[in-house]
Amino acid sequence: MLENELALRIFFFVGIFAAVAIWEALSPKRVRLISRGIRWTHNLSLVILSSLSMRLVIPFTAVGVAVFSYDRQFGLLHYLDVPFVVAVVMSLLMLDFLIYLQHVIFHHVPLFWRLHKIHHIDQEIDVTTGVRFHPVEMILSALIKCAAVLLLGVPILAVVIFEILLNATAMFNHGNINLPKSVDRLLRLFVVTPDMHRVHHSVIPSETNSNFGFNLPWWDRIFRTYKAQPAAGHDGMKIGLQDYQDITKTDLWSLITIPFIWGSDKTPPDRNSSVVK
Repeated sequence: MLENELALRIFFFVGIFAAVAIWEALSPKRVRLISRGIRWTHNLSLVILSSLSMRLVIPFTAVGVAVFSYDRQFGLLHYLDVPFVVAVVMSLLMLDFLIYLQHVIFHHVPLFWRLHKIHHIDQEIDVTTGVRFHPVEMILSALIKCAAVLLLGVPILAVVIFEILLNATAMFNHGNINLPKSVDRLLRLFVVTPDMHRVHHSVIPSETNSNFGFNLPWWDRIFRTYKAQPAAGHDGMKIGLQDYQDITKTDLWSLITIPFIWGSDKTPPDRNSSVVK
């Protein structure tokens, strides 16, 4: 499985990316105001840079760590001798909760927000937004995930499934796709939908600090960070961050360097504010 893991992930990534992109073209939720060529060039260049950075900086993967854990029977699930199927299900739930918790922390801790806001600076939202993250944030996220896999003793199969699901749901729920309201209401009981996650990309701080889930929607409901709909509606809501609305000032170089510029926007948006400042 380890030998085919990368090929499997690439296969699903390309297939789901293409499916969501086609869906966006055929049935968009919002009218596109910025050229897709400009945004996609910025976003996909950042994806390539992040991927190369992780390969250069981190000499191991989450699957490799899971193999290490299995070979040495290290980690909580191994110590508890949890049955394999139960261990896989528990691992998927725990890893998904970890991503939710990390997302909340990256919003509310100024140092991490500097990195994470690159994801939110995108002035529109579509499939490429789901994979657009600063290279340093990607490295930190990978290290956190690997540490969790090691300490929990996550099965190799669970890591592979989780990696595929995380990429798939991130591209799906960032997609500019039009789902019937009845379908959205049903789906968001089990998975984060585009309409649910789009609220998170609003310029209104109280909406930016809601709907943190990437895959499962349950954590937002449990911890009361769930917001059903944007105040202005999906057609009228403004996407991005208020201080970064000029596409000409958010090119690739700017996206890389913004976290390291110590300016007036060093703190996250006020989580309780419903006013655009």
